[in-house]
Parts: sequence; structure tokens; C-alpha cells
Amino acid sequence: MAASGGGRRHELARTLSTVARQLEAEPDENDTLGGIVQAAVATVPGVGYGGISQVQGRHVTARVPTDPLVAQCDQAQEQLGEGPCLDAIWQQHTVIVNDLATEPRWPSFAARATELGAGSLISFQLYVQDDNLGALNLYGNTGVRFGDEAQLVGEVFATHAAIALAGARHSRQLSEALDTRDAIGQAKGLLMARDNITAQQAFNLLVAASQHANIKLSQVAQWMIDEHDNPDGDHRPHAP
Repeated sequence: MAASGGGRRHELARTLSTVARQLEAEPDENDTLGGIVQAAVATVPGVGYGGISQVQGRHVTARVPTDPLVAQCDQAQEQLGEGPCLDAIWQQHTVIVNDLATEPRWPSFAARATELGAGSLISFQLYVQDDNLGALNLYGNTGVRFGDEAQLVGEVFATHAAIALAGARHSRQLSEALDTRDAIGQAKGLLMARDNITAQQAFNLLVAASQHANIKLSQVAQWMIDEHDNPDGDHRPHAP
């Protein structure tokens, strides 16, 4: 972009303010992430396409891609078993590829990405958790080189995306914990009423059943609830 340094800073501030409001107001995780990626594509110098990759083991999932090229590049990394999402950004926070046509680190992926129309790539690590990885990938057309400004501005959007993902994971975990607590409480109440026992005795029965069947306590509790609500159905939980 041709704006002056001060103009660029004001433009970035306005964009980030808009994204921040979206983070607060938008309850859907995909919509929030999509807004962040679209803002990054529109703001980071040289970027034409973007998306978020989520990697578990060697499986790559494309999220909120702004163009089919992005999803195709993620699919190529999974099929070929190589690429920046699968290797480099496990150790590095940011990976820059300024010429995919001559990239030696992942020759098969680079060739496929070039065929698809990608010229360059800048990838920002969002998080690493166990064998799960998240990355913001921004692509440039042939001839685009990503300099310091692209890296600095891109890192700001990567931070926003990481916060959004962390918040969504925390919300899911909290919701699951509350659901589990409610299910166990309801199952305890059913046992207390049926067997005329105390809350502690009912909980001990649930724990014993969980250990004996080698299934989660929450699954035992849900089975109790389902059996009570529909005694003629088959609700038996299964061990993993």
C-alpha cells in the first residue's frame, strides 16, 4: 500500500478496532475467524488470499479460507506429508516463503502450490497444544515478497486469531464442564430417590460403575438419565 507511515498506522488502528468489536459481538467462532482473516488479507501488504490451518498429527483442516487456493494448499500438505504447517512452524513462530517456485524446504508442496497459483506464503503459528497446531496462512501472488511490514502487521492479526481460538476453546471447555456437572448431579438425584441413599453414596456408586466399566463418569451419568427418561431404549455406554 502506498500510504505514509502515519497513515498506515491509523489505517491499521481502525481495522483492528473493527476486528476487536467483531470479537466482542460475534458469537460464532467461524464468523469471528473469517472476519480476522479477511481483514488480514485486506491489510497486510502483498497478501491476496488467506486462511487458518488446524493440524492434528498429520491431518490438516482448512478453516475460513478466502479462496479455494488456500484449502487446496492445505490439502496438498496433508496428501504430500510436507509443508510449512506440518514441519517448520512446530519450531518457528513465523515462516516466510518468498518464492514457492524455488523453495527447497518442501519441494513437492512448493511445486503443487505453484501449480495452484500461489507465489509466496507467510505463516504465523497461533498455538501448539499436544499434537494440535493452529496457523494463520497468508498467500501472495507470483512476484510478491513479504518484508518486515508484512510480518509485523500479520503478527497483529495472528494474535487476534489466537485470542479468538483460545476464547472459543475455553468457552467449549466451560460448557462441557457445566454439562458434565449437571449430568452427574441429575444422575445422583435419580440414584438417591431410587435407592434411598445419600448424595455421597450415590456419587460413589457412579464412580464404581465408571471404574468397573472403564468408561467416563459423565457417560455413566448420561446413561442413567437416558435410561430413566426412556427405559425401553438401548442407552448402554461403551468403553473407548
